[in-house]
Amino acid sequence: MLIIGPHLSIAGGFTKAGQEAVAIEANTFQFFTRNPRGGKAKALDPKDVAGLRQIIADQGMGPLLAHAPYTLNMCSAKPETREFARMVFKEDLLRLEELPCKLYNFHPGSHTGQGLAKGVAGIVEILNAEMWVDQKTTVLLETMSGKGTEIGSRFEELKMIIEQVELTDKMGVCLDTCHVYSGGYDIAGNLEVVLADFDRIIGLDYLKAIHLNDSMMPFNSNKDRHEKIGRGTLGIETFQQMVTHPRLKHLPFFLETPQENTRDYQNEIILLRSF
Repeated sequence: MLIIGPHLSIAGGFTKAGQEAVAIEANTFQFFTRNPRGGKAKALDPKDVAGLRQIIADQGMGPLLAHAPYTLNMCSAKPETREFARMVFKEDLLRLEELPCKLYNFHPGSHTGQGLAKGVAGIVEILNAEMWVDQKTTVLLETMSGKGTEIGSRFEELKMIIEQVELTDKMGVCLDTCHVYSGGYDIAGNLEVVLADFDRIIGLDYLKAIHLNDSMMPFNSNKDRHEKIGRGTLGIETFQQMVTHPRLKHLPFFLETPQENTRDYQNEIILLRSF
């Protein structure tokens, strides 16, 4: 069965989020590790975590995805910004050891004028300093749209990071459909070529998760504007290809589409499962 779910809030606890996922026919979900704009993470409640573990076991849910806050920027020119990123990353990895979640996704960040090489070096330094051999979590670099001085809109940039990380077996990529399309990879016009490029440059073995988002913006716009599935410039056929592709269909898919409420995700889940 297709492993698919939306981004859910954990403000009411992990058990409640798991219950919400089941109610909308999802068999996974994504969550922010803390407020997406940063801040202190809420202390874990062992009973709440145990409740989520039970739901996962009872429902046979697929892997969950933890998402770092947007303010995490490992490659900033500002030392205080990088230290905040280091603190959040380290704390999040330690917290994930206590949660039934083995995937952690973050935006590589913006080099803020330092240049690509120095920006990548900043990311690699923190990853190598804070990751450890026995961690259970796989750290995912998200593909980006390429706005401003953002790192990660080209597969070569992600490769530069991965190949310099000491624990490459703990690294992976989360491909965002809106971002890669806006970044210049035509998954709507020729998905096979894009996947071949990814495989040649990074290796499809590193692809661990997919964000399914349509786009409000045209191809190669370098702008990040998510849209509901089938209502944007990517079109419904693109998503049909994605969820049925023999080299992708085993992966967990996560919806970050704009919705009025959690229940609205159910229609997209049903649609994507129908393929």
